Amino acid sequence: MTKSFSFTSHANVAFAMLLLFFIMSTASQAQLSSTFYDRTCPNALATIKSSISRAVSRERRMAASLVRLHFHDCFVQGCDASLLLNDSASIVSEKNAFQNRGSARGFEVIDDAKAQVEKICPGVVSCADILAVAARDASVAVSGPSWTVKLGRRDATRASQAQAESDLPLFTDSLDRLISRFGDRGLSPRDLVALSGAHTIGQAQCFTFRDRIYNNGSDIDSNFATTRRRRCPAAAPNGNANLAPLDLVTPNSFDYNYFKNLIQKKGLLESDQVLFSGGSTDSVVSEYSSKPATFRSDFGIAMIKMGDVSPLTGSAGEIRRICTAVN
Repeated sequence: MTKSFSFTSHANVAFAMLLLFFIMSTASQAQLSSTFYDRTCPNALATIKSSISRAVSRERRMAASLVRLHFHDCFVQGCDASLLLNDSASIVSEKNAFQNRGSARGFEVIDDAKAQVEKICPGVVSCADILAVAARDASVAVSGPSWTVKLGRRDATRASQAQAESDLPLFTDSLDRLISRFGDRGLSPRDLVALSGAHTIGQAQCFTFRDRIYNNGSDIDSNFATTRRRRCPAAAPNGNANLAPLDLVTPNSFDYNYFKNLIQKKGLLESDQVLFSGGSTDSVVSEYSSKPATFRSDFGIAMIKMGDVSPLTGSAGEIRRICTAVN
């Protein structure tokens, strides 16, 4: 009995160690890595960069749109390119969600980058990774920060309009609500402020800031409100889609004026101004307004953290042939 028990114990230990090694090995393989395509598609990143650079050179506003696509993808189901899927018999597209409908743009740029990569490495590079790389390259194209993009994400085979509408931030969100939304994805209040700094580029539609510029609140500069009213009539739906730059001073350059604007009560969206409204993030806004290098560094760090939100790896999901439909 003693020998039999001893043998069984050793066998159990050996099996447990083998299982642990397998789990650790699998987890290691599943981790994202900046060198993921070095052997399977060594020219992938250069190909994506060329495609993104062409798009931003045609329209600088596209840089903001591409950063926003990555953000809106990662906040719903994780960074899995579910946002890119069109309606089909089995999919209700996230593009239909209130926070995306009529405002999410740049899909054709991602499609073009994917097509170019497919020509050199068919079936290798995921749409989710292209979104992540495109956000970085778009930032760089407008003199913004760069960061090392980790790769190895796979693409979702499902999408959720309902989850997009419940999970994506709203332009009316309070500071506490924003902190909660970001916290649910492992992002800190400092990450929230840094990522919001992407609003140093891009534009917003009149309907998203109409209430703010007409409510005569104490949290908005009166001259700023008057200026913004010129292209945003009070009576909806007149002018609903009229655009205004999120940063009135340097709308096409990735700088730190966004934070200076907040201190001057010139945040365009309510969800911008709440970051500097007597709350817990005031100190971070103040810091970034005077330390652009700190902001740029923190923005890159926060983008890497956001890119780590619940990716599909290993054998999960798929590598789509085209980004708008499952294989």
